[in-house]
Amino acid sequence: MTIDRRTFLRTATAGGALIALGTTAEGTAAAAPGGFPDYRYATTLLTPEQLSYNPTGEIIFPCIRGVYDKLPDPLGRYHLYYAPHDAPGGICLAYGDSLEGPFTEYPHNPIVSHTWSPHYDVSHVSSPHVLWNADERELWLYFHGENTTTRLARSKDGIHFTYDKAVLTTSMMPAGTTETSYARVFRHDLPDRGARYVMLFMRNTTANHRDICWGWSPDGRDWTFDQEPLVRHSDVGAVNVGGPSLLTRGDSAYVVYNTDKESGGNILITEVGRDFSRRDHLGVFYDSGSADPENGRAASPSFGTDGGVPYMVYEAGERLSGAIALARG
Repeated sequence: MTIDRRTFLRTATAGGALIALGTTAEGTAAAAPGGFPDYRYATTLLTPEQLSYNPTGEIIFPCIRGVYDKLPDPLGRYHLYYAPHDAPGGICLAYGDSLEGPFTEYPHNPIVSHTWSPHYDVSHVSSPHVLWNADERELWLYFHGENTTTRLARSKDGIHFTYDKAVLTTSMMPAGTTETSYARVFRHDLPDRGARYVMLFMRNTTANHRDICWGWSPDGRDWTFDQEPLVRHSDVGAVNVGGPSLLTRGDSAYVVYNTDKESGGNILITEVGRDFSRRDHLGVFYDSGSADPENGRAASPSFGTDGGVPYMVYEAGERLSGAIALARG
């Protein structure tokens, strides 16, 4: 039986009746899987057509960060990082005072190019993820270029970055690994591993199926990587999975990630536990539905709150021909 998330998601029997996750027996609204907000599409934030820096007609992988309480003179309350993927790519910035927009394109994009002498000269750079490193009082940018390499750059203002180093390459993973990219890094303590940061990323192999992998680090620079996938595509009945983010609630941690459109185009959720020892696949976290401009695909979620309201910023639409959208909890 196929169960639509907007109606049922997960069901339980109560007095002989099916109760939908999203409702209670009394019919009042409840939470999505894991007790998280039930996000719904609200608005489109950026499309390639509105941007001055638009070398390829496509943008991907948004990362939203509140900087109003972190930077001395920010451009706006929020920085929105994104990038084209296809060559030459380029890490880009937009800024605004509300998560619901409007966002203004930074006039000197890209802030990180596909060439950065003497550090690298690659076909493209993409998939920006920015972490506020409270220890260093800096914004740390993780990005890929090529797809075989995840890199780190650091900034005091979120605009001008200093190159640090490559933090992940295919050579750090098992033989047959062809891509290690689309990484996001989170402050998350793993005392038994001596770690204070966790990285989630997508791994591709010669079999051409993409899985979610992970690593841990004491400082965000030097990493140890699990050689086994955290979430295999086959674990959740997908051809490919990618775009992972980490969420925490109560005493547990969860990984949310997208499937390809062939596999439904939705965002799924897996509970991994505070120590990453669990693998409980909870199903659909966000149903891409048919809202304009989703067209059956939602991907690469990044999360924030504004005025106590939870928001999810994400890719909406066909890969490499979509927009950056906002869903409200």
